Amino acid sequence: MRLEHIVNRLEFWKRRRPSAPEQLERLLEQAVQLRPADAELVIRLHEALLFLRAYPPTDRIARLADALLFRFHEWMAEVARRQGNLYAFEEPEISGIAGTAFTAVFSYEVARRLASRHPSSICVDWERFDTAERMGPAAAKALPLASEDWPVEAHMPLEQWLRAAGGRALPWLLAHLSPNQYDAIQIPLRWELRNSSASRTRTRLGRRKLFVHPDALISRREVSIEREFTTPPIPVRPVARPQADRTLNVILDASAVRYRELYGFSHPDPASMRRADLGRGAELYFFGAAPSHRLPLRAYHAGMFFKNGVPIGYVETLSLFEHADVGFNIYYTFREGENAWLYARLLKFLRQELGLTSFSVDAYQLGQGNEEAIASGAFWFYRKLGFRPVDAVVLRTVDREEQRLVSDPTYRTPAPTLRRLAAGPVVYAMDRAWDRFHVRNLGFRAARLAVRQYDGDVAKLRATAQARIHSLLGVEAPPDFAVALNLVPGIDAWNENAKRLAAQIVRAKTGASEIRYLRLMQRHALLRAAWLRLGSA
Repeated sequence: MRLEHIVNRLEFWKRRRPSAPEQLERLLEQAVQLRPADAELVIRLHEALLFLRAYPPTDRIARLADALLFRFHEWMAEVARRQGNLYAFEEPEISGIAGTAFTAVFSYEVARRLASRHPSSICVDWERFDTAERMGPAAAKALPLASEDWPVEAHMPLEQWLRAAGGRALPWLLAHLSPNQYDAIQIPLRWELRNSSASRTRTRLGRRKLFVHPDALISRREVSIEREFTTPPIPVRPVARPQADRTLNVILDASAVRYRELYGFSHPDPASMRRADLGRGAELYFFGAAPSHRLPLRAYHAGMFFKNGVPIGYVETLSLFEHADVGFNIYYTFREGENAWLYARLLKFLRQELGLTSFSVDAYQLGQGNEEAIASGAFWFYRKLGFRPVDAVVLRTVDREEQRLVSDPTYRTPAPTLRRLAAGPVVYAMDRAWDRFHVRNLGFRAARLAVRQYDGDVAKLRATAQARIHSLLGVEAPPDFAVALNLVPGIDAWNENAKRLAAQIVRAKTGASEIRYLRLMQRHALLRAAWLRLGSA
């Protein structure tokens, strides 16, 4: 049987569960005998198999999908031989297949962790290192007589210098550059994946029991966020430190092979990790940022979704009181899965564990400057789950589009209209309290205050705020937190209970978990009202 026919059938059965799974099993058995060589068909086969491994109709189909996926590193050699290169496999939505390689620029922290975990697979890509000349000052400081070369030669042969220094380039660069220097130089790294478990093809998180999907997957029209809120609590448990460290390594790899970095994945707090069993074979590993990398005001959390052990997407939340900006992304391979149900379960989890009741999706997630979101119709994903625009012009456009959709079921919103719909955020909440709020508005106020009262001396603004808050609350607040508290009018007139609770909030911000910080904030009505008013102007 030809590969193209097999791929077409596999793609057909991704969402339409086969009435006779034996047909799909026989198809997969036949695919084992093939030697794929066409890049486009190989990519389509890979994505179909990975989807079926995450959403298998039967246990045997999951095993057969894995058997095929674990041969991809062998097949890639044949594709390279037939086509001359594997450049087609380096595109951002394709990268990460076993047996391929790709080049990417990672931040210092991610490069450091990847280099320590995959020392023989990751190196500097000198052919694409177009910014090597920026290395001159650091090289002159760390290498003897390099200052003879760098200031006067047109092209300092940095690769030769590092080779003469007796070390491999990447470890040397990580050892001799500060994080800021490393990030500024933008060093391209080449990752040869070979048969690595870090590849998209082979990444699995251990799971005792497979969840099979013999019937149709849950569609968006079957999902109600409000109904999900009434279901029994989601089982959640803390993750022991050794397992948390292992899971964070898997998360970092799964993100990096897709050219992606997330703040929380680069600066995680392993001690805060929790595992939520969302049901139907879906798990969420959720954690905060390391105490040294927390945001001044908002509580930061991130997490990755695993479906039957396969990483399928991630989440990022920025929370203040009961409100959060939620970033939700499902990798393109799995966008025909149960994503609306998964999102509803996520909001249920955030409400249950963090006390959140108001959720916002920013314009970028909807498509502002994000053509991937435009192509996927992200706006309608959220709208049909009950989110509403906060911008009046956008709301009028939504009304017109919804009328067209009702009158003509075949109508599809064109891309230019989707871009207009993505002009502002959408919100899921019972009231409109947070519609106009943005935390940066507090920062704008503080910046104006620094100019008006301290001639632009921000250090003086911070020191003055810290001294005042310490005298009022008896605690040493972080500098920018103190600045934000100092903006609150009438804070010195708060009663003792309000001041005591505010002191507890300050301590919790730098404590073991930002969940406690959020829960305490949700009890402080005076602080909430003040910051909400100041941040909504």
